[in-house]
Amino acid sequence: MSTTGTSARPSPARERLLETANRLFYEEGIHAVGIDRVISEAGVTRATMYKQFGGKENLVLAYLRREDEVLRALFARAASASDDPDVLLELVIEGIAEDVRERHTRGCPFINAAAEYPDGEGPVRLLIAEHRDWFRQTLRALAEAAGLSASDEVAGALVLLRDAALVGGYLDGSERIETAFARTARAVVASHRP
Repeated sequence: MSTTGTSARPSPARERLLETANRLFYEEGIHAVGIDRVISEAGVTRATMYKQFGGKENLVLAYLRREDEVLRALFARAASASDDPDVLLELVIEGIAEDVRERHTRGCPFINAAAEYPDGEGPVRLLIAEHRDWFRQTLRALAEAAGLSASDEVAGALVLLRDAALVGGYLDGSERIETAFARTARAVVASHRP
């Protein structure tokens, strides 16, 4: 068994640690939350935390991987709902708007983490870059499949709009941002139709 807790079946203690870290890191910030608080609120021992994650940075990486998995699962669910690229683009736009409104009400967890980890070559920033590359390439492939011109430009615009919507939703309230995001994203898509 790995010392970073990558076994096929996660232990209940590992799950409690990760759920607690997800909540605290997202709500209060990674550096603002000490490892002792995560351990205490998860109801585990220090030895268990170190056995499962080896240290706080690995817990942060696990937190961000879980956020990545959630977004990938949303794309997978959309793909299972339809194989029509135009429908999928609309589902992506609706999914991002819903995410801003219901789940990520304190901004983007990846942008928030990047602000706390300025070393662009460190493991946290490399994981963030990997996530963003996947997201951009997935949108590019979807735009291309929908026959949109300049699929790289469309993907870049949608990534930028999502970033802005998540930050704006936190600062200004999702009710002010959600409709503007969806309208602008749809306009980007429409402007690249042949």
